[in-house]
Amino acid sequence: MNDLSSLVGARGDFAKPAHSLVPITVAYGDGIGPEIMQASLRVLEAAGAAIAPEVIDIGEAVYLAGNSAGIAPEAWDSLRRTRVFYKAPITTPQGGGYKSLNVTVRKSLGLFANIRPCVSYAPFIETRHPDMDLVIVRENEEDLYAGIEHRQTDDVYQCLKLISRPGCEKINRYAFEYARAYGRRKVTCFTKDNIMKLTDGLFHKVFDEVAAHYPDIGKEHWIIDIGAAKLADTPEAFDVLVMPNLYGDILSDVAAQIAGSVGLAPSANIGAQGAMFEAIHGSAPTRAGKDSANPSGLLLAGVMMLVHIGQGDVAARIHNAWLKTIEDGIHTDDVFTPNHSRQKVGTQAFADAVIARLGERPQQLRAVDYGHVAGQAFAVPEAAPRQPAKKEMVGIDVFVHADTDVTALAGQMQSAIAGGYDLALITNRGVKVWPAGLPETFCTDHWRCRFLAHPEKQFNKAMVVELLRKLAQLGVDFIKTEQLYTFDGEPGFSLGQGQ
Repeated sequence: MNDLSSLVGARGDFAKPAHSLVPITVAYGDGIGPEIMQASLRVLEAAGAAIAPEVIDIGEAVYLAGNSAGIAPEAWDSLRRTRVFYKAPITTPQGGGYKSLNVTVRKSLGLFANIRPCVSYAPFIETRHPDMDLVIVRENEEDLYAGIEHRQTDDVYQCLKLISRPGCEKINRYAFEYARAYGRRKVTCFTKDNIMKLTDGLFHKVFDEVAAHYPDIGKEHWIIDIGAAKLADTPEAFDVLVMPNLYGDILSDVAAQIAGSVGLAPSANIGAQGAMFEAIHGSAPTRAGKDSANPSGLLLAGVMMLVHIGQGDVAARIHNAWLKTIEDGIHTDDVFTPNHSRQKVGTQAFADAVIARLGERPQQLRAVDYGHVAGQAFAVPEAAPRQPAKKEMVGIDVFVHADTDVTALAGQMQSAIAGGYDLALITNRGVKVWPAGLPETFCTDHWRCRFLAHPEKQFNKAMVVELLRKLAQLGVDFIKTEQLYTFDGEPGFSLGQGQ
């Protein structure tokens, strides 16, 4: 399957590459993956893509062979060598112990930017939003997708949300660089910083800092809930959207579906050390082997890949042929409607239809041209170095597993104090319950007890050790601690709700 010469289609006149061959790593995946990858590669080859695929095995078979990451060590050798990954969807086996392969590849290779164009193709693909044409730029490495989770008590489980300044800076700068390179007019940031004031607050703050360097591009910020409502109702109001990982994952699927179909949507994962290109949909195992799956998402991901490796002319040839195919009403089952379609075709017949239209351009849909962005349209951003802040420890949060009355718990915690600090508050699921809590507040068995140093005093790690030693002697089941710091005098911790 490495040799694509046997896959040249009807338009073989495009098959001679005008570019130097570029090695790429290819994975055929699971479910419908092999079918849509074969169809997509046939189109790329027929259009003259100068690529030299190296095929690797990933996914379900690798998981079941005992590799919990779904990718074998030898596959990493190919990815590090080519630095370009064209990947079909995979199936993750049901049950615990299996890590997301996508997350593993993205984070291991530093692919921090996930790019998902969401475009409507009215009137040929049914949609309520005929003028929709936006791009979601999603942070790809951080947030809750760090996957750091713990069960801490009988009642409470924890997932850590990690946001870094370098991560925020890289993704926000990428969004503005992308907007400038592709002639986009505005970048919109979505966060929930009215609640998560430190993590989402940092993302918003860095967005504003970065935006100041791009006066030629409009900028705005929306709280994620009302922003998502606006996106679902009036997507044409947006152009480029940038947001943290979880929000971007959810809203890019929503945006793709309201544009016409998740099956049409491609994505690129970009970093300084490589790139991965894939459809955003899954492996759809119930459709496997039926020649009915839509290869469009993966094919358009291949278009993004060709632009990335400097073959924008080939990318435009394929994209325009695909648009002409859609315009001619040649549709797969997922987007076929009697009012908008002329012929229902299977996976391989759709690829044949695209190949037959290579060299043609759409008449009603807007044709594309990638000449101005082929290759390195802009450098992949790096975070600027920063001087470290003055960091001072001012207290500690001790998390406790206890089935007890909060007054009794406060008494235990206070009896362990050695001096120089006080018990400032106790919260339950973030809500202040001591002192002066409300009797109506529902409490679990998971408590946060915050100790703060006296004014003009400092906490230190020796005090932490002594406090925990005394709590252990008292039989307190402390399960976690978080040291509290100020940075250049600014608190690096949130208040309790109701504090």
